[in-house]
Amino acid sequence: MSPDPSPYDAVLLVSFGGPEKPEDVVPFLENVTRGRGIPRERLEEVGQHYFGFGGRSPINDQNRAFLAALRDDLAGAGVDLPVYWGNRNWDPYLTDTVRQMAADGVTRVACFVTSAYSSYSSCRQYREDLFDATDAVDGAPVLDKLRLYFNHPGFVEPAVDATLAALADLPEDVRDTAHLAFVTHSIPNTMNDGSGPEGGAYAEQHRSVMAEVVERVREETGRRHPHELVFCSRSGSPQTPWLEPDVNDHLEQLHEQGASGVVMVPIGFVSDHMEVVYDLDTEAMATAEKLGLPASRAATAGIDPRFVSAVRDLLLERAAVERGEAVDRAAVGSLPACWDRCAVGCCPNPRAERPALAGA
Repeated sequence: MSPDPSPYDAVLLVSFGGPEKPEDVVPFLENVTRGRGIPRERLEEVGQHYFGFGGRSPINDQNRAFLAALRDDLAGAGVDLPVYWGNRNWDPYLTDTVRQMAADGVTRVACFVTSAYSSYSSCRQYREDLFDATDAVDGAPVLDKLRLYFNHPGFVEPAVDATLAALADLPEDVRDTAHLAFVTHSIPNTMNDGSGPEGGAYAEQHRSVMAEVVERVREETGRRHPHELVFCSRSGSPQTPWLEPDVNDHLEQLHEQGASGVVMVPIGFVSDHMEVVYDLDTEAMATAEKLGLPASRAATAGIDPRFVSAVRDLLLERAAVERGEAVDRAAVGSLPACWDRCAVGCCPNPRAERPALAGA
């Protein structure tokens, strides 16, 4: 028998979006920062990161590849559902995609967001944009956000294998004693404090994934590598405390401590988008080279078949829950599988309260 995705009649890939040509860069950054009063001159300065890559973010091409892989995975498993794609900050915009789904007669949609962890910027802000999109479209389908998947085996296992491969890329004489720097996007301390239903979930979830990867690497190599959670892509006022240490500061500290080498493991990201190819591959690698610190970078999950099939697993799991059936939720590490609907007050908007979908 084919797997049963009912009551869902479509899947929606929800992502951040990114510019695809130089003239898109500043308008894209204006979308990202709308309401924050950031001057255009500052946006043009940040835009230099994109201009260094031809004025094009890799994220949309990565989403296209993920869409193709997901469609193949669902079809191969006998799940006959259309897969749509909508972005928060660039074309294809969520509202346009919701309008297309309504025109196609879609009634209920399982939404997979390309962000694995709890926080305002990585969860609730997507939920707010999902609300805005449905509110703008007459006859919009019901949108259900699939649960957070930071500890799903399909996300964690590719990180383990990528870490092992990155260790193997280091010179042999530093490999066994190399440090592991687990990297994610920094957020304000207050945002972390409000993340999840009880607060502090953003950092806690990352630390759980880090501990699981470190242990799996130990099981494979017989060595427990020193490790730390570090951060990148800080923005905003320098007077506002953000999660630290910055990855570049951490590399300098490792050098001062006499570390033999380092592997940067981008567990906060699902694909090699700008925060990875600029903040890590360009900026952090330049720091390591300047210090003479041997460094390599582990791959993100990307279109690893295990990650792609995790979407199918999350879809079928949630479909069974909505039909009132008991389910076994896949999860690894110290934390249980996440909730389907976010609690009231979970990951609050730091600027003003706004309505959001997919909550209790």
